[in-house]
Amino acid sequence: MKNRITELFGIEYPIVQAGMIWCSGWRLASAVSNAGGLGLIGAGSMYPDVLKEHIEKCKVATNKPFGVNVPLLYPDIEKLMAIIVAGGVKIVFTSAGNPATWTNYLKQAGITVVHVVSNVKFALKSQAAGVDAVVAEGFEAGGHNGREETTTMCLIPEVKDALQIPVIAAGGIGSGRAMMAAFALGAEGVQVGSRFVASVESSAHTNFKDKVINTSEGQTVLTLKQLTPVRLIKNKFSEQVEQAQQRCATREELTQLLGRARAKKGMFEGDLNEGELEIGQVSSQIKNIIPARDIVKNIWNEFLKEKNRIANLF
Repeated sequence: MKNRITELFGIEYPIVQAGMIWCSGWRLASAVSNAGGLGLIGAGSMYPDVLKEHIEKCKVATNKPFGVNVPLLYPDIEKLMAIIVAGGVKIVFTSAGNPATWTNYLKQAGITVVHVVSNVKFALKSQAAGVDAVVAEGFEAGGHNGREETTTMCLIPEVKDALQIPVIAAGGIGSGRAMMAAFALGAEGVQVGSRFVASVESSAHTNFKDKVINTSEGQTVLTLKQLTPVRLIKNKFSEQVEQAQQRCATREELTQLLGRARAKKGMFEGDLNEGELEIGQVSSQIKNIIPARDIVKNIWNEFLKEKNRIANLF
């Protein structure tokens, strides 16, 4: 397939693996890229020297395009960006911050830049900042989320109609059927997170992967809206957050509750009670742990099947 997204990244399929913290290391990114999609290393949970190591190993593991996802609120952001440029990374996805801050720096280094947004306002700001594409991420997504709680089905056509640059859909996309729906709404690519958490190459702990494939409908919750909204699997920790919010805990109290390396404890170390388990609503549709190449293949084949089915309706 050829469209603006596949040509922008130099990939076979317009399928992007999200750069999820604690889950998206070089093994996953290279596997997705080797399968024809775009793999992303998730820098948000990496020290600068760790990111450097992952970039070097990914370059050995694949000769296909790959990128790095960088949350712009990262405390050592200058060091991360310097390592990305020095490492010859060609594609960077930025999120959780002002796209104008780093886009020009990256573009001057010859890097393709994509910014993640959750509303039209920031999509327009991203376009004005000079990014090459945006990821429009709906309320269904795992991890950090938009305050507006706009669903993917509502967000994608609004962002598409407002921009001239390509739109990549994210949030609730883990299948070819969902990809077909996103394309019908105007997207030219999809970003998939939760489905790749439950992959063989994901660096998530086995306990977390098993929890994901056993998660049922309604077992995730969007919480911590006073800080940065995040979607989690319900567990003891999420219950503690809910109780704190019900008693009108201050931002400082919530920050202290969250600041005990909760994400690492849950997703990387496998503590299913006290850890933060970030995942999307689509987790209830994920039933197995399979290689990343099979995930890419399954999504693409189902997309083509749905395309033909819909064409035959008319």
